[in-house]
Amino acid sequence: VQLQASGGGLVQAGGSLRLSCAASGRTFSSLAVGWFRQAPGKERESVASIKWSGSSTYYADSVKGRFTISRDNAKNTGYLQMNSLKPEDTAVYYCAARPGTGIYYRRDAYDYWGQGTQVTVSS
Repeated sequence: VQLQASGGGLVQAGGSLRLSCAASGRTFSSLAVGWFRQAPGKERESVASIKWSGSSTYYADSVKGRFTISRDNAKNTGYLQMNSLKPEDTAVYYCAARPGTGIYYRRDAYDYWGQGTQVTVSS
């Protein structure tokens, strides 16, 4: 499975961005998808996850109510809509995927990773 993350950029605090994760190489609908982020000097952390069907989602407490994870299986693409961005959201954002019918939030649960996209939120 190849994953291509895009949509990052520079935005002012309070602004919005939508990240995309395009998948190829395997039936996308068979994959659970997760978004992670890594700020300088910090470990990679889970942001949000979504079940293969889109019927269940998980959010880290730090992004609940501001971020929305979704997917379009017909387009083989996952999304992370980020609203009300804060400077502390600044990080490289990665999408990840794995086969399975569950919902996964641990970094080590994922088999496939995209290359990351930089999100910078200015104050």
